[in-house]
Amino acid sequence: MRPETSVVILRSRSNWPMTAICAGTLCVTFQAGIANANHACDLMTVSELETVLGSPVAMKGAAPMASGKTEICTGQTPTAAVTLRLATGLNPDRDRSGSKEKAGLELFKNMGARVEVKRFGPIICSTIEPPEHMQTGFNTTCTVVKDTAVAGIEVTAKSRADMVAIEKLHPLAEKMATRF
Repeated sequence: MRPETSVVILRSRSNWPMTAICAGTLCVTFQAGIANANHACDLMTVSELETVLGSPVAMKGAAPMASGKTEICTGQTPTAAVTLRLATGLNPDRDRSGSKEKAGLELFKNMGARVEVKRFGPIICSTIEPPEHMQTGFNTTCTVVKDTAVAGIEVTAKSRADMVAIEKLHPLAEKMATRF
């Protein structure tokens, strides 16, 4: 075997791992692009959330749910967890009576939780205050329902004192309704 030939063979073999690394990097970059395209994070700005929550919040998107129709963006403050949800591509003929949601709220009531629900046209907001023996998970949620999509903002506070009132969260839901 001539020396030049062995050099060519070595170069050929050494390019294969580099090609694999580049291909892997391209895949990771592509996946990062998908994660950055999370539309749930586009429903609210950090500034809008911080104004209502009264403290800094860092939001980050997650990969779409298994169905591919639901995207979630989560954040944390010192006193609460924030979740933005966006479900698209829904059947316009689906059941929108709210019977499943009502059943869930009844379950909380039966456990001794205090539940409040307010409707503002296509926006439904609720608060759930756990019973005295379960002093965690003080939740306020507002959901916007459209023909083929649903978006929601949820704030779960660590204590009753840190709970966000419906009157404070509802204006964010109004803004959210114009963004999907």
